Amino acid sequence: MHSDRQLNNCEHWTEVCDIADIVPNTGVCALIGGEQVAVFHVIEGGDSDAQKEARVFAIGNYDPNADASVLSRGLVGSIGERIVVASPIYKQHFDLQTGECIEAPEHSVSAYPARIEHGKVWVGA
Repeated sequence: MHSDRQLNNCEHWTEVCDIADIVPNTGVCALIGGEQVAVFHVIEGGDSDAQKEARVFAIGNYDPNADASVLSRGLVGSIGERIVVASPIYKQHFDLQTGECIEAPEHSVSAYPARIEHGKVWVGA
């Protein structure tokens, strides 16, 4: 798992796709630096379109609980204030900001910095 310091000091960014290519509140898998990375497009905010904000998150795609690269196909939701993805196999929840597995922290995955710039999704590695 990356520390917050590492997430904020990334020097190498990879363009993944247009933000419009990722359906809101879902994920896609991208190959970045030889690693499968799950990239999520999350809409947050109020009830009106003006209050909503698009954000992107990136974590490792490999689910250690299921021994499979499937996290990009999981269901996006929240647990309290935490934005999470539920693994499509055994349903463990992974925090999209930190990669922490809520139910089994010892099975946490890497988190990567991600941003939207000029309509493009970028992931740092």
